[in-house]
Amino acid sequence: MTTGELQRRLGVSDAVVIGAGSMIGAGVFAAWAPAARAAGTGLLIGLAIAAVVAFCNAASSAQLAAIHPESGGTYVYGRRQLGETWGHLAGWGFVVGKTASCAAMALTVGAYLWPEYERWVAVAAVVGIAAVNIGGLSRTVAVTKVLLVVSLVALTAVVASGWSSPSASLERITPIDDDLYGIIQSAGFMFFAFAGYARIATLGEEVRAPAVTIPKAIPRALGAVLAVYAVVGVTALAVVDADLLALTDAPLRLVADAGDLPVGGLVRVGAGIAALGVLLNLIPGVSRTTLAMARNRELPGWFAHVDTKRSLPVRAELTVAAVVIGLVVFLELRSAIAVSGVAVLTYYAITNAAALTLTPEQRRWPRPIAILGLLGCVVLIAALPWRAVLTGAVVLLLGVLVRLATANRRST
Repeated sequence: MTTGELQRRLGVSDAVVIGAGSMIGAGVFAAWAPAARAAGTGLLIGLAIAAVVAFCNAASSAQLAAIHPESGGTYVYGRRQLGETWGHLAGWGFVVGKTASCAAMALTVGAYLWPEYERWVAVAAVVGIAAVNIGGLSRTVAVTKVLLVVSLVALTAVVASGWSSPSASLERITPIDDDLYGIIQSAGFMFFAFAGYARIATLGEEVRAPAVTIPKAIPRALGAVLAVYAVVGVTALAVVDADLLALTDAPLRLVADAGDLPVGGLVRVGAGIAALGVLLNLIPGVSRTTLAMARNRELPGWFAHVDTKRSLPVRAELTVAAVVIGLVVFLELRSAIAVSGVAVLTYYAITNAAALTLTPEQRRWPRPIAILGLLGCVVLIAALPWRAVLTGAVVLLLGVLVRLATANRRST
């Protein structure tokens, strides 16, 4: 019997679409408000900084994926290149960061679909998505493409409606606010809107000539997404003062409503669908990483259970959903994005550190890219609100302590 292999059917354009579809989602509907609060119109510079850091991280991920073609991402890369402790920290950072991302996405659903009952809608969204996932539905490449179209239609409506407003003016943007700390903090928030870029790095078994296709697809996908975000960001700041943009959990709804076109409902529904699509992808991703870590006895073995009837990690899935609901009840959207940023940037800092250990023969991108990515992750973490940094650090440390306790029980 031969082992099944994935068919190499995807070209550069397919990889770009998948990468862009994984990035352009609910994050672009939510991240503008905390970024505007941090930097005002300077968030446009922060957007560019976030894109550069995302590119470096994606390049490092792609190199490591070529060397270690197995699922698990930096949880695997860290273990192989840096040691088990760093792999565990990366895996735990992924679990923490993406769990906070789930809360942010759920709150985004509520903020756009029914703002008066934002938290209740968010809770209902998590419960519904968890039920759907346990029922066996997953987000496929086809679904990713559909969600990309939905997001782009909603964003096009935002831009068109925004510029139809009599108050739209580029004079609102100039001069660009130049507070350096605020700009870097806004980059930390806008980094959230690029989540999903590393999806391209996982396509090694599905693309034709991966050594050529993936290095081409990464900058093209990021460039396309950056262009879309830049247009949306300029529109938002030209239509609504940055101070007002910072006060809402649904900033693009505010921009759409300011125009003369009747597209407010379309934007609300589009943002809600995009956020639900992200949840459909994130919750099983977190639960499966939890399952893998439990199997390696780096988390309690209770999470290693797989339901024999459904062939799904139901315990992990339900636990993740319960934690997300707790975060939805107690966290504001800005705080959820910030905590997610701390943990996910830690994950990618380890990714870049692992890439620095590659030999010249294994390296597909210049070494300074990994150095820039590592430094960029550390700087963005340091610039995020201190409460989020402290919370993220405490939770990451808690994961290390749980690992040590689990290891001690195993040794005895």
